[in-house]
Amino acid sequence: MTPHAFDNPSVLRQGTLTGLRWFAVIGQMVVLVTVHFGFGFELPLAPVLLAVAAAVWINLYATLSFSPARPLSHREIVAFLSFDTLQISAILFLTGGVQNPFALWLIMQAMLAASSVPRRMALGVIALVVACYTVLSIWHYPLPWRTEDGFSLPQIYNIGIWIALVMGVGFTSAYAYRVARERTKLTEALSATQMALSREERLTALDGLAAAAAHELGTPLGTIQVTAREMERELPDGPLKEDASLLISQTQRCQRILQRLSEAGQAGDMVHNVISLDALLREAARPFMQDEEDRVSFRFDPESGALPEKLQRRPEIIYGLRNLIENANKYASSHVEISAMWRDGQLDVTISDDGPGIPHETMMRLGEPYPGSSGRRENAKGGLGLGFFIAKTLLERTGGVLRFGNNQDRTGAWVTVSWPLAELSEGTKSRENTLLGEAYAT
Repeated sequence: MTPHAFDNPSVLRQGTLTGLRWFAVIGQMVVLVTVHFGFGFELPLAPVLLAVAAAVWINLYATLSFSPARPLSHREIVAFLSFDTLQISAILFLTGGVQNPFALWLIMQAMLAASSVPRRMALGVIALVVACYTVLSIWHYPLPWRTEDGFSLPQIYNIGIWIALVMGVGFTSAYAYRVARERTKLTEALSATQMALSREERLTALDGLAAAAAHELGTPLGTIQVTAREMERELPDGPLKEDASLLISQTQRCQRILQRLSEAGQAGDMVHNVISLDALLREAARPFMQDEEDRVSFRFDPESGALPEKLQRRPEIIYGLRNLIENANKYASSHVEISAMWRDGQLDVTISDDGPGIPHETMMRLGEPYPGSSGRRENAKGGLGLGFFIAKTLLERTGGVLRFGNNQDRTGAWVTVSWPLAELSEGTKSRENTLLGEAYAT
C-alpha cells in the first residue's frame, strides 16, 4: 500500500452513496410511519426523526456541493459509511437495540466497506459496526410493545443475537472483500491482456507499413543508382568520380536495408496476413532462439490429411504462444520442444520442457490471473499467473482450447493448444486486425 493509498480515488461515485442513503432514508420513514401510526406502537418520534433528519441534511449537502459522477476518495467513503453506521445505530438505540428486527441494516455498511476500500480501512468500519452491535446489545431503549411491561428477551437470547449479528458481519464482509478482490485482479489482468495485444497489433501494423515504404522507395533509389553509374562512367578520374562511386555504394546499402524491411514486413502485411505453420511457430519462439538455438526444437507430425499451406497470422496467436514458450523456457533445465500435430481438421500445438513440472496446488488454479500458490515452480523463477492468463485469454479468443499437465515418463510440463483448422485458415480475423487492414488498404 502506498503512503497516500487512503486518499486515492476509488471506483465508487458520489451519486452511488447518496442514492443508497436516499433509499435508506425512505425505508426508515416508511418503517417509522407504519410501526407508529399503522401498528400503533409508541415510538420516541422526536429523537428518531432527528436522526433521520441528520441523514437528510448530510445527503442534501453532498448532493448540492459535489457532482454525482465525482469519484470518492477512500477516506471519504469511510467517513460516509461511519456516519451511516452511527446514524442507524442511533435509531436502533431508541427502538430496541439488537432486538429490533432491522438491526441487520448495519451489516450493509460493513459489506460496502469491505468491497470498496483498502483492507485496513475496511477493518476500521467493520470494528465500528461490531462495537455498535456490542453497545446496542447492552444499552438501548426497550423495544416498543403494547403491554405495560414492554417486551424483554432472556439475556442468553440477547447474547445469541449479538453473536449471530457479529458472525454475519464477519462472513458477509469476508465474502464481499474476496469478490471485490477477484474482480479487481481480473480487471487488471484483462487490461494487461489488452495492452499486450494492442502492442502486438501496433508492431504488426508497423511491419506492414515498413514493407510498403520499402516498396515505394525502391524505384527512386534504383533511378539514383542508374544515374550515379552513368556519372561514374563519364567522369574522369578525380574527386567527382569518387563521389559518384560513394553514391553508388550507399544506394546499394539502402537497397539492402529496404530489402530486409520488406522481408520483415511480409509476415505483417495487413492485406496478405498469412503465414506457414513452421514460420508461425518460429516467429513465436524467435526471442528464445537468439542465444541458444539448440535449446528450442520443432517437430511436425501429421497423422492424416494435409495442413493448409497458409494460416492466418494473428497477433493473438503469436503473442499467446510466445508467452507459453517463455514460461517453458524459464523453467526448462536444458530443452524446450514445440511440436505440431494435425488430424481430422484439428491442429494441436504442444510446448513441453524438461523442468521441475507444475506443482499440484498450482495446477488446480492455473489460468487464473494470480494463482497465489507457494509451489516450487512459480516461486523459483517468478510466477505462472498473469503471463499464463494472458496467453490463455488470447488463444481462446482465436478459438483455441488449452490443456496442460506434467510429463509422465520424464520431468517437465506440457501445454497443448488445439484449434479447428477452419478457425486458422478461414476464420474471421479479430476486429482490431480488420480495422487496421481497412485503414492500410485505403
